Amino acid sequence: MFQNINELMDFCGNKKIKLIDFKVVDLAGRWHHLTIPVERFNEKILKNGIGFDGSSYGFLTVEKSDMVFIPDITSAFADPFAELPTLTMIGDIYSAGEEKQRFEGDPRYIAEKTEKYLLELGIADQNLLGPEFEFYILDHISFKNSPNHTEVFIDSDQAEWNAGKKDEKNLGYKVMHHKGYHADIPYDISFDLRNKMVRALEDNGIPIKYHHSENGGPGQVEIEVSFGPLKEMADRTMKLKYIVKNMALANGKTVTFMPKPFFGEAGSGMHVHMQLFKEGKPIFFDKNGYSGLSDTALYAIGGILKHSPALMAFTNPSTNSYKRLVPGYEAPVSICFATANRSSVVRIPGYATSPEAKRFEFRPSDATANPYLAYAALMMAAIDGIQNKIDPREEGFGPYDVNIYALSDEEKEKIKGLPNSLEEAARALEADHEFLLAGGVFSKGLIGDQLKKIRRDEAQVSIVPHPLEYKMYYDL
Repeated sequence: MFQNINELMDFCGNKKIKLIDFKVVDLAGRWHHLTIPVERFNEKILKNGIGFDGSSYGFLTVEKSDMVFIPDITSAFADPFAELPTLTMIGDIYSAGEEKQRFEGDPRYIAEKTEKYLLELGIADQNLLGPEFEFYILDHISFKNSPNHTEVFIDSDQAEWNAGKKDEKNLGYKVMHHKGYHADIPYDISFDLRNKMVRALEDNGIPIKYHHSENGGPGQVEIEVSFGPLKEMADRTMKLKYIVKNMALANGKTVTFMPKPFFGEAGSGMHVHMQLFKEGKPIFFDKNGYSGLSDTALYAIGGILKHSPALMAFTNPSTNSYKRLVPGYEAPVSICFATANRSSVVRIPGYATSPEAKRFEFRPSDATANPYLAYAALMMAAIDGIQNKIDPREEGFGPYDVNIYALSDEEKEKIKGLPNSLEEAARALEADHEFLLAGGVFSKGLIGDQLKKIRRDEAQVSIVPHPLEYKMYYDL
């Protein structure tokens, strides 16, 4: 938004900004923030930064947890939800001390290093990512976990289970099970709210491709953003989740990006489309190649498929992720590639036929991921594939331009599957992470932090009795 502090201060004066807010991402992908009066903002902060405790952000391997963040004024945006006029900007994490250095585990720095590494190798001078955000807009959520009481109650006014509700709010037009895809009003009750979300996103520098209701009947929707570079797209991802969640709350709704909030309903993914360009030319296109893809694109796919089990520790880092990724549904669990096949890990959109539009899509990922780490890991896998010419056809990854679930058992056994749990993903990352260390992009410390985090989550969930277990075993 700004190139120097003078531009920023002029904006603050013209817009009567009262407060400056700083946002810093933690390992899990949540924003933390700190706020100062606008009068306290000066060049000294841009030089020396503001101190904080890095251990509270999940960076567990840091010997000295004292860190500083230095705001990036180019990331600034006017907060649409603060009561007093507030300017918000994202901070970069540095080590504390007289000679400040970028902290190697800062997720934003890892995204930055990934783009720099891609340039240094001469593979491409422009990378573009296009995530699709699926989520549920709900009317109620309550949950409790205590030694004698485990409960979750989720509700959506448009859900079919409310069709028989006898109150003045029930006017019919409920969305039946798995019938929400592109449903029109009056069924699409969040249409006006999504319009507000999209306008707020556009006003804050996030170009939107489109939005629509999604398959899940109890309020599932999708917002797809226009393509952008890796680090910038990660910034946009954080801003999108911030705006969407707060806009929902301001309108009496609540939003979840959980991959599988409902049993038996559609899960929510964050499919990521990928493109590379060099000197303005799309290097993923070849009119004579499979599905119009160049060898470079196929090698990139090969790298992603080869490393996909390890990638899951970053792209699907929650225990809930693996309740969405189960065989037999539209969820992509088969490590293969194909054109227009939504059950494959990598899909080539059949409608993207022009050279500039030619791309592929990684389908397993979900929005519980830290976007800086997920996007960087995906790109590093693609780079490894290109560097080592990993041909997905020679590796046995396809293409499978058929319904995978309709194959014979013998044919299905030839296709490897993604990890079935977060612990399996952790073991895969433990065994396969050298591709992430290339070019000094990821560090062993950051990978160790991630492994500790996801294993802690897995252990915490695994020891809690599940309500279904009482039905299955109580009387034995």
